[in-house]
Amino acid sequence: MEARILQSSSCYFSSGSINRHRFASVSPSPHPLSVSFPQKTRTKTVLSMSKKDEDTESLSYKGSGVDIDAGTELVRRIAKMAPGIGGFGGLFPLGDSYLVAGTDGVGTKLKLAFETGIHHTIGIDLVAMSVNDIVTSGAKPLFFLDYFATSRLDVDLAEKVIKGIVDGCGQSDCALLGGETAEMPDFYAEGEYDLSGFAVGIVKKDSVINGKNIVTGDVLIGLPSSGVHSNGFSLVRKVVARSGLSLNDELPGGSTTLGEALMAPTTIYVKQVLDIISRGGVKGIAHITGGGFTDNIPRVFPDGLGAVINTDAWELPPLFKWIQQSGRIEDSEMRRTFNLGIGMVLVVSPEAASRILGEAKNGDYVAYRIGEVVDGEGVTYH
Repeated sequence: MEARILQSSSCYFSSGSINRHRFASVSPSPHPLSVSFPQKTRTKTVLSMSKKDEDTESLSYKGSGVDIDAGTELVRRIAKMAPGIGGFGGLFPLGDSYLVAGTDGVGTKLKLAFETGIHHTIGIDLVAMSVNDIVTSGAKPLFFLDYFATSRLDVDLAEKVIKGIVDGCGQSDCALLGGETAEMPDFYAEGEYDLSGFAVGIVKKDSVINGKNIVTGDVLIGLPSSGVHSNGFSLVRKVVARSGLSLNDELPGGSTTLGEALMAPTTIYVKQVLDIISRGGVKGIAHITGGGFTDNIPRVFPDGLGAVINTDAWELPPLFKWIQQSGRIEDSEMRRTFNLGIGMVLVVSPEAASRILGEAKNGDYVAYRIGEVVDGEGVTYH
């Protein structure tokens, strides 16, 4: 094991699940919570079926080896030991501010990195999954640490991965403070590795975005994703296997190869979201990862409120159309597994919505009015 601890002054960059949401909204004391967070389930399930069954069966995330309900149950049990667990990031009081921490990996997207040989962007994914979580509280990322584990260290390959992490930190305006390189013979397959990332940010206590002020009639604004991002790949890999396409084949309806489309790095929303927050009216933010719209959006609502999503508000990208058609995946399963082209959802006042959509219309960025807050819990789709 080799630790890589860097001086923050020399590495600051400025460029001018199953269920990963298991954090305490606020640590109840000046002592940080001590909670064990197990790795994502990465079980490969091999189904025995006839060719006819294979062609007609509707694929699912659970059938691919990832049980979201089991992850939710684990969070429920952890919450008994560490009350407050359940947010996108963990808040720790520090004077008039909170430190906001998050941790994540990139799951079995790594399998596609091994198959495609695309390693230089997987580090961007790693940074994105944590900084996108902590920015939902309104926190500006301060620093990031990584964990890189492999059976035999390939220095050239590891350099490509770390370069992606550096790029991701640059996009987030945060420091790559250090990391750990673990060489563990016989633990991983030859040429394979695993990654984990850890981000810490800060937000003033009176500026925390926590959803408490959300009311009926508030508007849901969706920010576009770059693709699948970094969850749902256990199901994606089953779809690829069923489809008969290779990762080098052109994506049907797209302009890139299937492998390139699937490996597109996760969008880092930090700068855009912090800019929108700075102008007021943002009441809640949901990072759309494992659990999709169905499980993630309700996390930011007070009790008794839910959302109606207008599925015609944005065009479903070709990649998700192909995934659904090739896997014969039910709408409900798609909505609980993937981001469907929307990687971040902001819950804002009607006045803020008008401003944001006006800026989008002017070409400042892309944003969609995808729904609104209603009485009654859960998410419904129209």
